Amino acid sequence: MVTTRLTGEEIEELQALGSAHFWPHSRPAGDMSDETGIKLVTGGEGIWVEGADGNRYVDLIAGMWLKNIGHGRKEIAEAVYKQMLDISYSPGGTVSPSTVKLAAKVASLAPDKESRVYFVSGGSEAVETALKIAKKYQRNVGQPGRYKVISRRNSYHGATHACIALGGHPVNSPNDYGPPLPGNVHVAQPGVDCGAPGDCDLSCARDIEKAILHEEPSTVAAFIGEPISAAAGIHVPHPDYWPTIREICDRYGVVMIVDEVITGFGRTGKMFATENWGIKPDIFTVAKALTSGYLPIGAAVVSKKVADTMVGEGEQSLKHLITFGGNPPACAAGLTNVEIIEKENLVENSATMGEYLFEQLQTLYEHKITGDVRGGMGLLAAVEFVKNRDPKTPFAPEDQFDRKLGLAMEKHGLLGRGFMGTMFFSPPLTITKDEIDHVVHQVNEVASEVEASL
Repeated sequence: MVTTRLTGEEIEELQALGSAHFWPHSRPAGDMSDETGIKLVTGGEGIWVEGADGNRYVDLIAGMWLKNIGHGRKEIAEAVYKQMLDISYSPGGTVSPSTVKLAAKVASLAPDKESRVYFVSGGSEAVETALKIAKKYQRNVGQPGRYKVISRRNSYHGATHACIALGGHPVNSPNDYGPPLPGNVHVAQPGVDCGAPGDCDLSCARDIEKAILHEEPSTVAAFIGEPISAAAGIHVPHPDYWPTIREICDRYGVVMIVDEVITGFGRTGKMFATENWGIKPDIFTVAKALTSGYLPIGAAVVSKKVADTMVGEGEQSLKHLITFGGNPPACAAGLTNVEIIEKENLVENSATMGEYLFEQLQTLYEHKITGDVRGGMGLLAAVEFVKNRDPKTPFAPEDQFDRKLGLAMEKHGLLGRGFMGTMFFSPPLTITKDEIDHVVHQVNEVASEVEASL
Protein backbone atom coordinates (compact mmCIF):
# COMPACT_ATOMS: atom_id res chain seq x y z
CA MET A 1 0.00 0.00 0.00
CA VAL A 2 1.46 3.34 -1.09
CA THR A 3 0.41 5.91 1.50
CA THR A 4 1.03 9.63 1.76
CA ARG A 5 2.17 10.21 5.33
CA LEU A 6 0.95 13.36 7.05
CA THR A 7 2.47 15.03 10.06
CA GLY A 8 0.35 15.78 13.12
CA GLU A 9 0.45 19.45 12.19
CA GLU A 10 -0.76 18.71 8.64
CA ILE A 11 -3.62 16.58 9.97
CA GLU A 12 -4.74 19.33 12.34
CA GLU A 13 -4.61 21.92 9.54
CA LEU A 14 -6.70 19.71 7.21
CA GLN A 15 -9.24 19.04 9.96
CA ALA A 16 -9.57 22.77 10.59
CA LEU A 17 -10.01 23.52 6.87
CA GLY A 18 -12.53 20.71 6.50
CA SER A 19 -14.53 21.82 9.52
CA ALA A 20 -14.81 25.32 8.06
CA HIS A 21 -15.32 24.64 4.36
CA PHE A 22 -15.94 20.99 3.42
CA TRP A 23 -19.58 19.98 2.94
CA PRO A 24 -19.75 16.16 3.14
CA HIS A 25 -22.39 14.04 1.43
CA SER A 26 -25.17 12.76 3.70
CA ARG A 27 -23.28 13.70 6.85
CA PRO A 28 -23.40 16.75 9.14
CA ALA A 29 -21.07 19.52 8.00
CA GLY A 30 -18.42 20.89 10.34
CA ASP A 31 -17.40 17.74 12.25
CA MET A 32 -13.95 16.35 11.46
CA SER A 33 -13.12 15.35 15.02
CA ASP A 34 -11.33 12.08 15.75
CA GLU A 35 -14.29 10.77 17.76
CA THR A 36 -17.35 11.26 15.57
CA GLY A 37 -16.34 13.26 12.50
CA ILE A 38 -15.39 12.68 8.88
CA LYS A 39 -12.16 10.67 8.75
CA LEU A 40 -9.08 11.60 6.70
CA VAL A 41 -7.86 8.66 4.60
CA THR A 42 -4.58 8.65 2.71
CA GLY A 43 -4.14 5.21 1.16
CA GLY A 44 -5.84 2.04 0.04
CA GLU A 45 -5.10 -1.45 -1.26
CA GLY A 46 -7.58 -4.20 -2.06
CA ILE A 47 -10.33 -4.15 0.59
CA TRP A 48 -8.22 -2.00 2.94
CA VAL A 49 -8.13 1.75 3.53
CA GLU A 50 -5.56 3.54 5.69
CA GLY A 51 -6.37 6.61 7.73
CA ALA A 52 -4.09 9.59 8.21
CA ASP A 53 -3.51 8.29 11.73
CA GLY A 54 -2.01 5.08 10.36
CA ASN A 55 -4.93 2.83 11.35
CA ARG A 56 -6.21 0.35 8.76
CA TYR A 57 -9.89 -0.28 8.06
CA VAL A 58 -11.88 -2.71 5.92
CA ASP A 59 -13.88 -0.89 3.25
CA LEU A 60 -17.08 -2.79 3.92
CA ILE A 61 -19.21 -1.33 1.10
CA ALA A 62 -16.49 -0.78 -1.51
CA GLY A 63 -16.39 3.00 -1.13
CA MET A 64 -19.98 3.63 -2.14
CA TRP A 65 -20.90 0.27 -3.71
CA LEU A 66 -18.33 0.76 -6.47
CA LYS A 67 -14.73 -0.31 -5.72
CA ASN A 68 -15.22 -3.70 -7.39
CA ILE A 69 -11.56 -4.24 -8.32
CA GLY A 70 -10.37 -2.82 -4.99
CA HIS A 71 -8.19 0.10 -4.03
CA GLY A 72 -4.68 0.90 -5.27
CA ARG A 73 -4.75 -0.54 -8.80
CA LYS A 74 -1.74 0.89 -10.60
CA GLU A 75 -3.06 -0.32 -13.97
CA ILE A 76 -5.89 2.19 -13.86
CA ALA A 77 -3.57 5.09 -13.06
CA GLU A 78 -1.30 4.14 -15.95
CA ALA A 79 -4.18 3.87 -18.43
CA VAL A 80 -5.60 7.24 -17.40
CA TYR A 81 -2.17 8.90 -17.55
CA LYS A 82 -1.54 7.58 -21.06
CA GLN A 83 -4.99 8.73 -22.23
CA MET A 84 -4.45 12.22 -20.79
CA LEU A 85 -1.19 12.50 -22.69
CA ASP A 86 -3.02 11.55 -25.91
CA ILE A 87 -6.23 13.60 -25.54
CA SER A 88 -8.03 14.49 -22.32
CA TYR A 89 -11.26 15.80 -23.81
CA SER A 90 -12.81 15.27 -27.22
CA PRO A 91 -14.36 18.47 -28.65
CA GLY A 92 -17.88 18.58 -30.06
CA GLY A 93 -18.29 16.44 -33.15
CA THR A 94 -15.38 14.17 -32.18
CA VAL A 95 -14.87 11.05 -30.12
CA SER A 96 -11.80 9.33 -28.69
CA PRO A 97 -10.91 5.70 -29.49
CA SER A 98 -11.25 4.84 -25.77
CA THR A 99 -14.84 6.04 -25.72
CA VAL A 100 -15.79 4.04 -28.81
CA LYS A 101 -14.06 0.92 -27.50
CA LEU A 102 -15.76 1.14 -24.10
CA ALA A 103 -19.19 1.57 -25.71
CA ALA A 104 -18.57 -1.54 -27.79
CA LYS A 105 -17.27 -3.47 -24.78
CA VAL A 106 -20.27 -2.64 -22.58
CA ALA A 107 -22.64 -3.56 -25.42
CA SER A 108 -20.85 -6.89 -25.87
CA LEU A 109 -21.53 -7.69 -22.21
CA ALA A 110 -25.15 -6.46 -22.24
CA PRO A 111 -28.16 -8.77 -22.62
CA ASP A 112 -28.79 -7.13 -26.02
CA LYS A 113 -25.48 -7.23 -27.90
CA GLU A 114 -26.76 -4.61 -30.36
CA SER A 115 -27.33 -2.01 -27.63
CA ARG A 116 -26.20 1.59 -27.89
CA VAL A 117 -24.41 3.18 -24.92
CA TYR A 118 -25.04 6.80 -23.89
CA PHE A 119 -22.26 7.93 -21.55
CA VAL A 120 -22.78 10.41 -18.71
CA SER A 121 -20.94 11.44 -15.53
CA GLY A 122 -22.60 9.24 -12.91
CA GLY A 123 -25.59 7.26 -11.73
CA SER A 124 -28.06 10.10 -11.26
CA GLU A 125 -27.39 11.37 -14.78
CA ALA A 126 -27.69 7.82 -16.12
CA VAL A 127 -31.16 7.48 -14.61
CA GLU A 128 -32.22 10.94 -15.84
CA THR A 129 -31.02 9.98 -19.31
CA ALA A 130 -32.89 6.67 -19.21
CA LEU A 131 -36.11 8.45 -18.24
CA LYS A 132 -35.76 10.95 -21.09
CA ILE A 133 -35.00 8.18 -23.59
CA ALA A 134 -38.03 6.17 -22.43
CA LYS A 135 -40.36 9.14 -22.84
CA LYS A 136 -38.81 10.09 -26.19
CA TYR A 137 -39.25 6.51 -27.37
CA GLN A 138 -42.94 6.59 -26.52
CA ARG A 139 -43.36 9.84 -28.46
CA ASN A 140 -41.46 8.43 -31.44
CA VAL A 141 -43.69 5.35 -31.63
CA GLY A 142 -46.82 7.49 -31.60
CA GLN A 143 -47.60 7.50 -27.87
CA PRO A 144 -46.91 11.11 -26.77
CA GLY A 145 -49.37 10.86 -23.88
CA ARG A 146 -47.13 8.39 -22.06
CA TYR A 147 -45.18 10.38 -19.44
CA LYS A 148 -45.76 8.59 -16.12
CA VAL A 149 -43.06 6.49 -14.47
CA ILE A 150 -43.73 3.64 -12.05
CA SER A 151 -41.13 2.97 -9.37
CA ARG A 152 -41.01 1.09 -6.08
CA ARG A 153 -41.51 2.63 -2.66
CA ASN A 154 -38.32 3.48 -0.75
CA SER A 155 -36.07 2.94 -3.77
CA TYR A 156 -33.08 5.15 -4.41
CA HIS A 157 -32.21 6.10 -7.99
CA GLY A 158 -30.11 9.25 -7.55
CA ALA A 159 -30.13 12.76 -6.15
CA THR A 160 -31.43 14.97 -8.96
CA HIS A 161 -34.95 16.38 -8.77
CA ALA A 162 -36.40 13.78 -11.14
CA CYS A 163 -34.54 10.94 -9.42
CA ILE A 164 -35.71 11.77 -5.90
CA ALA A 165 -39.32 11.48 -7.07
CA LEU A 166 -38.63 7.82 -7.89
CA GLY A 167 -39.51 5.80 -4.83
CA GLY A 168 -39.26 8.71 -2.41
CA HIS A 169 -36.51 7.16 -0.25
CA PRO A 170 -36.13 9.00 3.10
CA VAL A 171 -32.46 9.81 2.39
CA ASN A 172 -33.68 12.10 -0.39
CA SER A 173 -37.23 12.91 0.65
CA PRO A 174 -38.87 14.97 -2.11
CA ASN A 175 -40.80 16.75 0.65
CA ASP A 176 -37.62 18.70 1.45
CA TYR A 177 -37.61 20.32 -1.99
CA GLY A 178 -41.19 21.23 -2.72
CA PRO A 179 -43.69 19.21 -4.76
CA PRO A 180 -42.11 16.18 -6.47
CA LEU A 181 -42.00 15.86 -10.23
CA PRO A 182 -45.51 14.98 -11.47
CA GLY A 183 -46.28 11.64 -13.03
CA ASN A 184 -44.48 9.40 -10.55
CA VAL A 185 -46.38 6.37 -9.27
CA HIS A 186 -45.04 4.19 -6.44
CA VAL A 187 -45.72 0.47 -6.03
CA ALA A 188 -44.74 -2.34 -3.65
CA GLN A 189 -41.10 -3.12 -2.86
CA PRO A 190 -40.36 -6.88 -2.90
CA GLY A 191 -39.44 -8.25 0.51
CA VAL A 192 -40.55 -5.07 2.25
CA ASP A 193 -44.19 -4.46 1.31
CA CYS A 194 -44.89 -8.17 0.88
CA GLY A 195 -43.56 -11.46 2.20
CA ALA A 196 -39.97 -12.71 1.99
CA PRO A 197 -39.05 -14.70 -1.16
CA GLY A 198 -40.08 -17.98 0.49
CA ASP A 199 -43.54 -16.57 1.26
CA CYS A 200 -43.91 -14.33 -1.81
CA ASP A 201 -47.04 -14.78 -3.90
CA LEU A 202 -45.81 -12.24 -6.50
CA SER A 203 -48.42 -9.70 -5.44
CA CYS A 204 -45.54 -7.16 -5.38
CA ALA A 205 -44.99 -7.77 -9.11
CA ARG A 206 -48.69 -7.71 -9.92
CA ASP A 207 -48.92 -4.39 -8.09
CA ILE A 208 -47.20 -2.93 -11.17
CA GLU A 209 -49.97 -4.19 -13.46
CA LYS A 210 -52.60 -2.76 -11.10
CA ALA A 211 -50.84 0.63 -11.20
CA ILE A 212 -50.65 0.60 -15.01
CA LEU A 213 -54.35 -0.18 -15.31
CA HIS A 214 -55.30 2.37 -12.66
CA GLU A 215 -53.29 5.15 -14.33
CA GLU A 216 -54.42 4.05 -17.84
CA PRO A 217 -51.77 2.28 -19.97
CA SER A 218 -51.83 5.11 -22.51
CA THR A 219 -50.26 7.43 -19.87
CA VAL A 220 -47.47 5.17 -18.57
CA ALA A 221 -44.05 5.52 -20.19
CA ALA A 222 -41.78 3.34 -18.07
CA PHE A 223 -41.15 1.21 -15.02
CA ILE A 224 -37.82 1.45 -13.17
CA GLY A 225 -36.38 -0.75 -10.43
CA GLU A 226 -33.10 -2.05 -9.01
CA PRO A 227 -32.59 -5.80 -9.46
CA ILE A 228 -31.84 -5.96 -5.72
CA SER A 229 -32.56 -2.73 -3.89
CA ALA A 230 -29.69 -1.64 -1.65
CA ALA A 231 -31.66 1.31 -0.30
CA ALA A 232 -34.55 -0.93 0.74
CA GLY A 233 -32.20 -3.26 2.62
CA ILE A 234 -30.93 -5.99 0.23
CA HIS A 235 -34.01 -8.13 -0.34
CA VAL A 236 -33.34 -10.70 -3.07
CA PRO A 237 -36.65 -11.04 -4.95
CA HIS A 238 -38.59 -14.18 -5.78
CA PRO A 239 -37.06 -15.91 -8.87
CA ASP A 240 -40.23 -15.20 -10.89
CA TYR A 241 -40.46 -11.52 -9.86
CA TRP A 242 -38.43 -10.01 -12.71
CA PRO A 243 -39.72 -12.35 -15.46
CA THR A 244 -43.25 -11.37 -14.36
CA ILE A 245 -42.43 -7.67 -14.65
CA ARG A 246 -40.91 -8.21 -18.10
CA GLU A 247 -44.13 -9.87 -19.26
CA ILE A 248 -46.29 -7.07 -17.76
CA CYS A 249 -44.23 -4.32 -19.43
CA ASP A 250 -44.44 -6.11 -22.78
CA ARG A 251 -48.19 -6.55 -22.46
CA TYR A 252 -48.85 -2.84 -21.91
CA GLY A 253 -46.09 -1.26 -24.02
CA VAL A 254 -44.19 0.05 -20.98
CA VAL A 255 -40.41 0.57 -21.22
CA MET A 256 -38.63 -1.54 -18.60
CA ILE A 257 -35.64 0.28 -17.07
CA VAL A 258 -33.35 -1.67 -14.76
CA ASP A 259 -31.06 0.35 -12.48
CA GLU A 260 -27.78 -1.62 -12.37
CA VAL A 261 -25.74 1.24 -10.91
CA ILE A 262 -24.97 -0.83 -7.79
CA THR A 263 -25.48 -4.37 -9.07
CA GLY A 264 -23.56 -4.13 -12.35
CA PHE A 265 -20.11 -5.51 -13.19
CA GLY A 266 -20.06 -8.62 -11.03
CA ARG A 267 -21.66 -7.54 -7.77
CA THR A 268 -24.33 -10.30 -7.80
CA GLY A 269 -22.14 -13.08 -9.17
CA LYS A 270 -23.09 -12.26 -12.78
CA MET A 271 -21.71 -9.46 -14.95
CA PHE A 272 -25.17 -7.85 -14.75
CA ALA A 273 -27.82 -8.82 -12.22
CA THR A 274 -30.53 -9.37 -14.84
CA GLU A 275 -28.62 -12.47 -15.98
CA ASN A 276 -29.71 -14.16 -12.74
CA TRP A 277 -33.28 -14.25 -14.08
CA GLY A 278 -32.64 -14.38 -17.83
CA ILE A 279 -34.41 -11.12 -18.63
CA LYS A 280 -33.55 -8.38 -21.11
CA PRO A 281 -34.34 -4.80 -20.08
CA ASP A 282 -35.23 -2.15 -22.64
CA ILE A 283 -32.77 0.21 -20.92
CA PHE A 284 -30.40 -0.35 -18.04
CA THR A 285 -28.22 2.12 -16.20
CA VAL A 286 -24.63 1.67 -15.01
CA ALA A 287 -22.09 3.89 -13.25
CA LYS A 288 -20.00 3.30 -10.10
CA ALA A 289 -18.24 -0.03 -10.88
CA LEU A 290 -17.78 0.74 -14.59
CA THR A 291 -14.50 2.37 -13.50
CA SER A 292 -14.57 1.00 -9.93
CA GLY A 293 -14.77 4.61 -8.84
CA TYR A 294 -11.33 5.56 -10.15
CA LEU A 295 -12.96 8.29 -12.28
CA PRO A 296 -16.61 9.41 -12.49
CA ILE A 297 -18.68 7.78 -15.22
CA GLY A 298 -22.16 6.51 -15.94
CA ALA A 299 -24.19 5.27 -18.89
CA ALA A 300 -27.64 4.39 -20.13
CA VAL A 301 -27.41 1.15 -22.09
CA VAL A 302 -30.27 1.14 -24.58
CA SER A 303 -31.63 -1.86 -26.47
CA LYS A 304 -31.63 -1.80 -30.25
CA LYS A 305 -35.45 -1.71 -30.31
CA VAL A 306 -35.54 1.54 -28.35
CA ALA A 307 -32.36 3.15 -29.74
CA ASP A 308 -33.27 2.59 -33.38
CA THR A 309 -36.30 4.88 -33.05
CA MET A 310 -33.95 7.82 -32.41
CA VAL A 311 -31.32 7.30 -35.09
CA GLY A 312 -30.93 10.17 -37.57
CA GLU A 313 -31.03 13.98 -37.52
CA GLY A 314 -34.77 14.63 -37.70
CA GLU A 315 -37.34 15.25 -34.99
CA GLN A 316 -36.94 11.68 -33.83
CA SER A 317 -33.36 12.29 -32.57
CA LEU A 318 -32.57 12.67 -28.87
CA LYS A 319 -31.74 16.26 -27.93
CA HIS A 320 -29.57 15.55 -24.92
CA LEU A 321 -26.01 16.45 -23.93
CA ILE A 322 -23.84 15.84 -20.84
CA THR A 323 -20.55 17.76 -20.72
CA PHE A 324 -18.41 14.95 -19.33
CA GLY A 325 -20.26 12.04 -20.93
CA GLY A 326 -17.74 9.76 -22.63
CA ASN A 327 -14.78 11.62 -21.11
CA PRO A 328 -11.68 9.92 -22.64
CA PRO A 329 -9.68 9.38 -19.40
CA ALA A 330 -12.79 8.00 -17.67
CA CYS A 331 -13.39 5.63 -20.59
CA ALA A 332 -9.75 4.53 -20.53
CA ALA A 333 -10.23 3.74 -16.84
CA GLY A 334 -13.40 1.83 -17.68
CA LEU A 335 -11.70 -0.30 -20.34
CA THR A 336 -8.89 -1.28 -18.00
CA ASN A 337 -11.32 -1.89 -15.14
CA VAL A 338 -13.46 -4.31 -17.18
CA GLU A 339 -10.29 -6.01 -18.42
CA ILE A 340 -9.21 -6.61 -14.80
CA ILE A 341 -12.66 -7.94 -13.84
CA GLU A 342 -12.50 -10.46 -16.68
CA LYS A 343 -8.81 -11.37 -16.39
CA GLU A 344 -8.97 -11.98 -12.63
CA ASN A 345 -12.33 -13.82 -12.76
CA LEU A 346 -13.84 -11.40 -10.27
CA VAL A 347 -17.43 -12.16 -11.31
CA GLU A 348 -16.85 -15.80 -10.40
CA ASN A 349 -15.10 -14.78 -7.18
CA SER A 350 -18.09 -12.64 -6.29
CA ALA A 351 -20.39 -15.63 -6.63
CA THR A 352 -18.15 -17.94 -4.58
CA MET A 353 -17.16 -15.46 -1.88
CA GLY A 354 -20.71 -14.09 -1.73
CA GLU A 355 -22.03 -17.54 -0.84
CA TYR A 356 -19.30 -17.92 1.80
CA LEU A 357 -19.98 -14.46 3.28
CA PHE A 358 -23.71 -15.19 3.52
CA GLU A 359 -23.01 -18.49 5.28
CA GLN A 360 -20.62 -16.90 7.79
CA LEU A 361 -23.00 -14.03 8.54
CA GLN A 362 -25.48 -16.59 9.90
CA THR A 363 -23.34 -16.58 13.07
CA LEU A 364 -24.80 -13.14 13.80
CA TYR A 365 -28.03 -14.86 14.88
CA GLU A 366 -26.22 -15.65 18.14
CA HIS A 367 -26.95 -12.04 19.10
CA LYS A 368 -30.46 -11.26 20.30
CA ILE A 369 -30.48 -7.98 18.36
CA THR A 370 -30.04 -9.74 14.99
CA GLY A 371 -33.42 -9.73 13.27
CA ASP A 372 -32.50 -10.87 9.76
CA VAL A 373 -29.49 -11.78 7.59
CA ARG A 374 -30.15 -11.16 3.90
CA GLY A 375 -28.12 -11.86 0.75
CA GLY A 376 -27.03 -15.02 -0.99
CA MET A 377 -26.59 -13.57 -4.48
CA GLY A 378 -22.98 -12.43 -4.90
CA LEU A 379 -21.18 -10.01 -2.62
CA LEU A 380 -24.25 -8.07 -1.55
CA ALA A 381 -25.69 -8.67 1.92
CA ALA A 382 -27.24 -6.97 4.92
CA VAL A 383 -27.79 -7.65 8.61
CA GLU A 384 -30.87 -6.08 10.14
CA PHE A 385 -30.69 -5.37 13.87
CA VAL A 386 -33.87 -5.10 15.93
CA LYS A 387 -34.96 -4.27 19.45
CA ASN A 388 -36.94 -7.50 19.64
CA ARG A 389 -36.69 -10.43 17.27
CA ASP A 390 -40.13 -11.94 17.88
CA PRO A 391 -42.18 -10.00 17.11
CA LYS A 392 -39.68 -8.02 15.06
CA THR A 393 -39.51 -4.53 16.56
CA PRO A 394 -37.21 -1.81 15.16
CA PHE A 395 -35.16 0.47 17.37
CA ALA A 396 -36.73 3.79 18.30
CA PRO A 397 -34.99 7.10 17.43
CA GLU A 398 -34.19 7.69 21.11
CA ASP A 399 -32.17 4.45 21.17
CA GLN A 400 -29.60 6.15 18.84
CA PHE A 401 -28.80 2.72 17.46
CA ASP A 402 -27.32 3.87 14.15
CA ARG A 403 -24.91 6.21 15.94
CA LYS A 404 -23.80 3.47 18.35
CA LEU A 405 -23.40 1.02 15.48
CA GLY A 406 -21.28 3.45 13.45
CA LEU A 407 -18.94 4.23 16.35
CA ALA A 408 -18.50 0.54 17.16
CA MET A 409 -17.79 -0.30 13.51
CA GLU A 410 -15.04 2.30 13.32
CA LYS A 411 -13.57 1.15 16.63
CA HIS A 412 -13.30 -2.39 15.26
CA GLY A 413 -11.75 -1.35 11.95
CA LEU A 414 -14.78 -1.32 9.67
CA LEU A 415 -15.72 1.56 7.38
CA GLY A 416 -19.23 1.15 6.08
CA ARG A 417 -22.84 2.07 6.58
CA GLY A 418 -25.27 1.48 9.42
CA PHE A 419 -28.62 2.96 8.41
CA MET A 420 -32.10 2.48 9.89
CA GLY A 421 -30.82 -0.43 11.97
CA THR A 422 -29.22 -2.22 9.04
CA MET A 423 -25.53 -2.95 8.39
CA PHE A 424 -24.58 -3.38 4.73
CA PHE A 425 -21.95 -5.61 3.10
CA SER A 426 -20.67 -4.91 -0.40
CA PRO A 427 -16.88 -5.36 -0.26
CA PRO A 428 -14.53 -5.27 -3.27
CA LEU A 429 -14.89 -8.38 -5.44
CA THR A 430 -11.24 -9.22 -4.74
CA ILE A 431 -12.02 -10.27 -1.14
CA THR A 432 -10.67 -13.63 0.07
CA LYS A 433 -11.96 -16.21 2.54
CA ASP A 434 -9.45 -15.11 5.16
CA GLU A 435 -10.58 -11.51 4.77
CA ILE A 436 -14.23 -12.55 5.09
CA ASP A 437 -13.38 -14.46 8.27
CA HIS A 438 -11.75 -11.29 9.63
CA VAL A 439 -14.76 -9.16 8.67
CA VAL A 440 -17.30 -11.51 10.24
CA HIS A 441 -15.25 -11.76 13.44
CA GLN A 442 -15.14 -7.97 13.69
CA VAL A 443 -18.87 -7.69 12.99
CA ASN A 444 -19.59 -10.14 15.81
CA GLU A 445 -17.46 -7.95 18.08
CA VAL A 446 -19.44 -4.92 16.99
CA ALA A 447 -22.76 -6.67 17.64
CA SER A 448 -21.64 -7.79 21.10
CA GLU A 449 -20.51 -4.30 22.03
CA VAL A 450 -23.65 -2.55 20.78
CA GLU A 451 -25.90 -5.17 22.37
CA ALA A 452 -24.18 -4.66 25.73
CA SER A 453 -24.59 -0.88 25.47
CA LEU A 454 -28.36 -1.30 25.05
